[in-house]
Order: sequence, then C-alpha cells, then structure tokens
Amino acid sequence: MILAEARRFLPDAVALRRSLHAWPETGLHVPQTQRRVLEALDGLGLDLRTGRRLSSVTATLDGGRDGPVVLLRADMDALPVSEATGLEFASRVPGAMHACGHDAHMAMLVGAARLLAARRDELAGRVVFMFQPGEEGHHGARHMLDEGLLTGHGGEVGAAFALHVMPGLPSGSLWLRPGPQMAASDKLRIVVRGRGGHASSPHTACDPVPAACELVLALQTAVTRTVDVADPAVVTVGSLAAGSGTGIIPETVELAGTVRTLSRETRLHVHELVSRVAAGVAAAHGATAEVSIDAGYPVTRNDPAFTEFVLRTAAQVLGSGRVGVLPAPAMTAEDFSYVLDAVPGALAFLGACPPGLDPGRAPALHSCRADIDEDALAAGIACYAAVALHRPGAGGEGRTA
Repeated sequence: MILAEARRFLPDAVALRRSLHAWPETGLHVPQTQRRVLEALDGLGLDLRTGRRLSSVTATLDGGRDGPVVLLRADMDALPVSEATGLEFASRVPGAMHACGHDAHMAMLVGAARLLAARRDELAGRVVFMFQPGEEGHHGARHMLDEGLLTGHGGEVGAAFALHVMPGLPSGSLWLRPGPQMAASDKLRIVVRGRGGHASSPHTACDPVPAACELVLALQTAVTRTVDVADPAVVTVGSLAAGSGTGIIPETVELAGTVRTLSRETRLHVHELVSRVAAGVAAAHGATAEVSIDAGYPVTRNDPAFTEFVLRTAAQVLGSGRVGVLPAPAMTAEDFSYVLDAVPGALAFLGACPPGLDPGRAPALHSCRADIDEDALAAGIACYAAVALHRPGAGGEGRTA
C-alpha cells in the first residue's frame, strides 16, 4: 500500500516542515525557502529550474514509460503574522509565520517527489513538481504561468493537482467537490467625500462619517436582497478610516474590504451593485463616493472528471470512510485557480486537526495559533504520489494504490 510506503518518508517530511516553519518568508521572493527546497530535492535525478521574477522551483521527474504530464503543486510563502503557538520550532522571524500550512505543503510535495523517484520505472510520463511563492495575495501562480510553467517538460501539462491542509477537518481525511470549490476574491476600496468642518456645527459641513456608516449596512442589505443564495456573494468591509480629532468633521472616509463570489455573472453583478449603492447612499447625504475594485484570484474550479478520479484514488489510499465530497464551496480564495483555468485538475483539502482537539475548535488557518497534525503529512504524500501514478492516461487507472 502506498500509504505505508509514504510513512517511510514521514520523519524527513516532519523535519523539513519544522525547518521551513522556523524560518518563514513572505511574498514572491523567498530565497532561503527556495534554497531549502532545492537542497531537499537534490540527488533525486530531477530537472530543476528556478524562476526569473520570483523564487519559484519547478522540478520535473521523467518516468520509465511514455505517458501524460501531470503537475503537482505546493505553495511556499508565509503570512505577515506574529506567531503565538509556543511550539519549539515556532517562527524565528518577527512578524512572519507559516499560518496557512504552506510549510506542510512543501514538505508533502518533497516527500512525494522522493517516493515517485524511487518508483520511477513504473511511472508513465512525467511529473512536474511546482513550488510556488506569492500565493498569499501576490499572484505567484500567474507569474509562474507567464514564465512557461506548463511547457518545456517533454510535453504539455495535461492535468494539475494540489493539496491544502485544513486544521478544521479530521486528520488524514481528504475532501473536495466538482465545480467551484473556492471563491474569486477582489479588493474593494471606497472613498466617501464630503466637506470638512467643526464638529460642533455639522450643519455647516457635509459629514462623510454617517454616510460611510450607512453605506456599510446598505451593502450588506443589497447583497442579501439581490444575489441568489444558490450562487452566493460576500462583501465585507474590513477597514474604515476617518478623521484626525474629536472636534473635527473630516473631509473623507476610506473604506476597504473584499468581494467574494463563485461565478462570473455574480462577480460582475456585485461589482456594479457596490458602485451603484455607494453612489446612491453618498448622494443621499450630499456627498460623493469613489469606488475602485481590483480583480484578485478567479474562482477555484475543479474539473468534474478529474475530481471523480481523485475521489476514487484517495478512497483506495486512505479508505472510503476518510474521503468525502464537500457539501458547499468555501468563500476563501486560492491562486491555484489560475492553473485550473489553464488545465483540468483539482484542489483538495487534507484534514490535519491537531491531536487532542475537536476539528470545530482548532485554531483556523491564518490564526497566530494555527497548527496541524504532522501525522497527516503521510496521507498527503501518499495522495500526491497516487494521483501521479494512476492519473487518467497513464495506464494505471483502477489499480490498487
């Protein structure tokens, strides 16, 4: 069984994860992380390439037989979070933490590379291991695509697969769904502009503060009353900044937030809705509103046929009781969506609830206390490897994983 084989690589994967966790780097440029990944892949007989505009690593493994090319992905960057886990291998970099599990993703993908390299003779085609920085809002996957990620591997990449650990799911379980699995994410900025004045005489000014406050509430009502609950949207204002003193009516108020949607149609509708509501509420107060929406990651959409293949394969690896179909998409976002827009594939959630905790109460990803069950890394290594060995077109569909 491939899961038992994967467990042989677990100690090294845990050690690599902890090393990466202790020295996190953020953004597109992660040179120390890149160096550790290259060192971990050394000696496996892979074709190693690094990015030109970002600290990415692309490693290609040639199989012993002809076949298709599949891509397996791990993200590399950390978050600007100050860690508070108390772990002995906690971040030694002030203000940076692997709070989203990317350290685990790299460790699992390196483990899968080692397992597959050891089984090179039975591998049909090629496997491209994608180590990508800049997932946390920096569009790292898009940059790698622009640098030719899907070409130059002895054939075009025909399918792609990624795992993302989830402390809120039972450890060692795997979950995904066909179609939309994660949302598109856009950045919202609104400037409400009035006329400043003395706080004691608001009638002589045009106070943008109450207009902005009303706008926040109006946006929530507008979404719930114009968006189909079966194709949901989320508009969250996460920042509202105004004023410089208690006796001053400010000239402007700036609001910033996020728009999350699961379809192109709803995405366009909500963009128009925000602009219309902002203009209307501001006008009712005698103010104006300037709206800007920066398009972020597209919807993460799993290919139905590939999703069904992953579900079957994971059930053989982990047991059918540890594999499930997600009942609904998550409104979080992922830049693996760029890859899935280019080739069929899927992203799956790997349960990694820390021992002794209830999944519903485990600190969530992006929390300063986020942690995972490191035993789940073996399940991730096994699933990565099984997808590569038995993917459609490789001649191994249906074999026992």
